[in-house]
Amino acid sequence: MNRTAPAKFIQSGFTLVELTMVLIIVALLSTGLLFGVSAQRSVAENADAQRQLENIRETLLGFAIAKSRLPCPARASIPSGTVGAGEEDCSITNGVIPWVTLGITETDPWGNRITYYSDQCFSCDSICNRNVACNPSPPLSSTSTPFTLDTDGNANIKEASSSGSNVASKVPSVIVSHGKRSLGAWQPTGNQIPGASGDEAENSDTTNAVFVSKVTGEDFDDLVTWIVPSILKSRMVAAGRLP
Repeated sequence: MNRTAPAKFIQSGFTLVELTMVLIIVALLSTGLLFGVSAQRSVAENADAQRQLENIRETLLGFAIAKSRLPCPARASIPSGTVGAGEEDCSITNGVIPWVTLGITETDPWGNRITYYSDQCFSCDSICNRNVACNPSPPLSSTSTPFTLDTDGNANIKEASSSGSNVASKVPSVIVSHGKRSLGAWQPTGNQIPGASGDEAENSDTTNAVFVSKVTGEDFDDLVTWIVPSILKSRMVAAGRLP
């Protein structure tokens, strides 16, 4: 009896070590799988957001053909379900996509509203004067095109907020999804998510027409697209909205 006890103890000990090793391996594999699933989800969400932005751009072009102008932004601070939420407001140039006016989804894949800038020389059918807020009276028509083939937009897309290099210049309209981090994005509650800094702060700033578009990374995950002036004008010419 005394001779077999140590053997049983050693055998039991080895079994415990082996079990511990198995649990460690399983934990490591599970962690790796979770990271893999999380990465795949992020890639899928980014792809969905990019497609959404492209669809919105096409919707804006379709609106321009139908109404002879680009839509104005909606006020970002109005909570969903209240009066004016999602409807274009031509007294502003910086806001969010007017999802009610356009009949599209309110939010991006992360549940936030999509930032939208529209140069009033392309969205207000009064004489182009960027020093005076658009206050259409009577209401905006659908026959008078506010811009011509010679009209330039006033928004600039930069490689970085601190850089003078432009990715695109003189564009009439800019669309931004603030990504998974969502810093600077406006929520359906009408609240803006704080914490945006650097290049992301430039995209959430509502006081100018400067935006940043670059490769996403740890400190920048905004997705940015814009209306190309030549495409807008060629579509308008083809539709008979411009001579």
